[in-house]
Amino acid sequence: MTGTPVGGRVATAGNPLRCAVLISGSGSGMQALVRAQQQDKLLHATSVVISNRSEAGGIQLAHQLGVEVELVLPSKDAENTRVAHEEALMEVLEQYDIEFVVLSGYMRLLSPHFLERWGGRIVNIHPSYLPHFPGAHAHRDVLASGAKLTGCTVHMVDEGMDSGAVLAQETVPVLKGDGETSLSNRVKVEEHRLYPQVLSWVAQGFVTMKSGIVHVDVPQSPQND
Repeated sequence: MTGTPVGGRVATAGNPLRCAVLISGSGSGMQALVRAQQQDKLLHATSVVISNRSEAGGIQLAHQLGVEVELVLPSKDAENTRVAHEEALMEVLEQYDIEFVVLSGYMRLLSPHFLERWGGRIVNIHPSYLPHFPGAHAHRDVLASGAKLTGCTVHMVDEGMDSGAVLAQETVPVLKGDGETSLSNRVKVEEHRLYPQVLSWVAQGFVTMKSGIVHVDVPQSPQND
């Protein structure tokens, strides 16, 4: 093993990696992840789902899955709103004894203030084959470009926009006649498969950091449970 596991330790079946999933919208990715964790008894578990939007559809999905939900809403009145919001977010992470942060459709950039405490312990999944088409409108941008291939990417989170170290990717073809919805639906199939797998790598200690560089060293036949 090279370096320190980004999850902080190698998890076990009796003590899975404690994750918080941050959402802003429908929560379909969170739902797929939690279902995989619950059904396949993976070495990572979602201790809490946190949303920055009270109307996020994923809140009800999390309740249906039996997962704790916390709302951490930005305050329009707070002085230095971003810092105040992230301080409240970190309080929730500490309350649930979280070890690893999983972004799933979380539509806020995390600040250097947050990353100073949690940097190296946060992953995101993005619906394109990075570095191509970063940002909030990946499917629209893919279709506008005329690209024939897209995909999804699991990456570490840094201060940039979808710019952190890539952990894993899958490709998805762009089909003739595709619109944003049809393309998104096909990409989600790969997202829902890839995210639990990569988190299993993290939980098993296959993703490490040494001297600020992330290494992914997965055996040929990694175990997901």
